[in-house]
Amino acid sequence: MGLLTIGTFAKASRLSPKALRLYDELGLLTPARVDPVSGYRLYAPEQLDQARLVAWLRRLGMPLARIQHVSTLEPAAAAQEIRAFWAEVEADTAARRNLASFLIDHLSWKEPAMSPTTNPLGIRYAALSDTGLVRGSNQDTAYAGSRLLAVADGYGSAGAPASAAAVDALKRLETDSIPAGNLLNVLEDAIEQAKQAVDGVAGTGSSPEEGGTTLTAMLWTGSQLALVHIGDSRVYLLRDRELFQITQDHTMVQSMVDEGRLTPEEAASHPQRSLLLRALGQGTDDSPDMRLHDAQQGDRYLLCSDGLSTVVPTDEIRRALSEIREPEQAVRKLITLANGSGGPDNVSCVVADVMQLQQ
Repeated sequence: MGLLTIGTFAKASRLSPKALRLYDELGLLTPARVDPVSGYRLYAPEQLDQARLVAWLRRLGMPLARIQHVSTLEPAAAAQEIRAFWAEVEADTAARRNLASFLIDHLSWKEPAMSPTTNPLGIRYAALSDTGLVRGSNQDTAYAGSRLLAVADGYGSAGAPASAAAVDALKRLETDSIPAGNLLNVLEDAIEQAKQAVDGVAGTGSSPEEGGTTLTAMLWTGSQLALVHIGDSRVYLLRDRELFQITQDHTMVQSMVDEGRLTPEEAASHPQRSLLLRALGQGTDDSPDMRLHDAQQGDRYLLCSDGLSTVVPTDEIRRALSEIREPEQAVRKLITLANGSGGPDNVSCVVADVMQLQQ
């Protein structure tokens, strides 16, 4: 078969002549020959496979620069690159889905009608952080107040000041009056201030080894808890003696579980289980998950660093939260459980109970 005209090649490859001309100008899909008189582009039949790959990748939404890179790879490497790109797309979609959910809940939620005899809800809380049995210093920060609950797990040479700076940046939320319609903007501003605070103590270099932190926090609004989450610290909800994890770990292994490449059991012992995809620090994706949770009387929330969740089985966590009434005793028990399992990492816990306030 001889060379194909641009029209015939466009039809066979499902790319428009306009797209083919653009890809030629970018060096992505160069014609086999250009007629020196007419300037007409001619393509070889063996270029169809590459053209179809380009068309499929464009349908995925892959940027042209990345398609150009993929086109130079061997099939196995190209498949790996496409897999990595799609994981990024799904992560971005999940983040936007969470934001959409937050906005829908925030805009559609109405204050429940309160009878004259109904007491308002509040929280009672306790926070505790421990170095563990192996680490020489504690890079975690845990905080609990009447409105703000937070856990941050620092890493790198400036991990301790980074985690402290992130939590300190949120503490103004304890005293600031937040209009109901301004909650999303307030949280966004607070996260931006936390980012700046972490950069200030961890340096401005591009190496993550210089320091960074996870940040998981909940803001009590009087009837709801607004969640902000970056990293692999976690929030659990105990409701009717059932324990639910309500955050998603931003780690490499969790993304591999989501893609079906690892089972949860394999992820628990994977050598890269602590590799973060999102955190506060230079050179990292610092976009947070945000959502709202309607509070019910009797709910118990646990915020914890991975020093608890990676060493203490979930059923033991549930049992401790279910059986121990006082938040202060509960956080002490959870840290005892972590240290009883070897205490390989710093461990921080915040426990908060939703309860009726006495008038």
